[in-house]
Amino acid sequence: MKTKFINETDNITSELLEGYVAAYRDKVKLGAENIVVRAQPKCDSKVAIVTLGGSGHEPALSGFVGEGMLDCSVVGDIFAAPGAQRLFQALQMFKRDAGILLVVLNHSGDIMSANMATQLAERAGIKVKKLITHDDISAGLDAPDDDRRGLAGCIPLYKIVGAAAEEGKSLDEIYEIGERFNRQVATLAVAMRSCTHPQNGAVISSLAEGEIEIGMGQHGEGGGGRQMLVSADDTASQMVALLMKKLSLTSGDKVALYINGVGATTHMELNIVFRKTAQILQDAGIEIMDSRIGEMLTVQEQAGFQMILAKVDADHIGYLKNSMSDAPYWTVIGKK
Repeated sequence: MKTKFINETDNITSELLEGYVAAYRDKVKLGAENIVVRAQPKCDSKVAIVTLGGSGHEPALSGFVGEGMLDCSVVGDIFAAPGAQRLFQALQMFKRDAGILLVVLNHSGDIMSANMATQLAERAGIKVKKLITHDDISAGLDAPDDDRRGLAGCIPLYKIVGAAAEEGKSLDEIYEIGERFNRQVATLAVAMRSCTHPQNGAVISSLAEGEIEIGMGQHGEGGGGRQMLVSADDTASQMVALLMKKLSLTSGDKVALYINGVGATTHMELNIVFRKTAQILQDAGIEIMDSRIGEMLTVQEQAGFQMILAKVDADHIGYLKNSMSDAPYWTVIGKK
């Protein structure tokens, strides 16, 4: 039995992208099948910012294609990485002397496609540098980067590297700016209900009523542990304490804080979570320099949120707050 407003399940990805670019045609368009690009491309003399990932997480990742952010998002089927050939096609489209920064979330399918596509790109004389995000801390505070998944911490990273590219920074400079932020951002997710796969209706994982899982991944993967549902304040306190410890935050540090709803949690709840998190940071003498509450990367009807905390340097603050961006789901009125 269908539980979503869809047509044929095989057409979900193509139809959602057709609707998306039709709604935001002044900002984005389809450069080729399942390849979303800026409607008004930036100058070839500037580094291109490209990313990839499965559909089903809207507005991520294509919602952040636009001036001051991504130049291109290569889209896979629901919860699946796009193939290496599709990504290579996009890299060919953005071949330029300035080079391409390819931002890859640490998931096995995305990594596999990115590795194969960049090998093909090297043979074709395309200059590409990979930046792999791994902001999820649920594997443990001391877990190696390879064991840490990429979550919604990629979204502010797109803003930072996109702004640096618009400024005309070199590929090496943009990589350094982005990788420095990548090392200083940490994300933790909590879920109280998992999602279903929209093509077959299968439940990805199940939680008992009144139970939550802190650390659940973007597709219902297991996390740090299950416990009974507690208040918003208690949940926020538990999560931000772990993030602060991971980042070794101390009084006087400056941070960015984002609460990302993952599909079925209301903005009412997200606001309440943000309130407590901000209070804890401020009581610790930590200044919040940039913040957002909303749905950036969703997991269908999963109930819960991702808390994203980043220690930010002066250039990161400038790129986040002062640099203009005009993507459908991240707009900043700044100076170009």
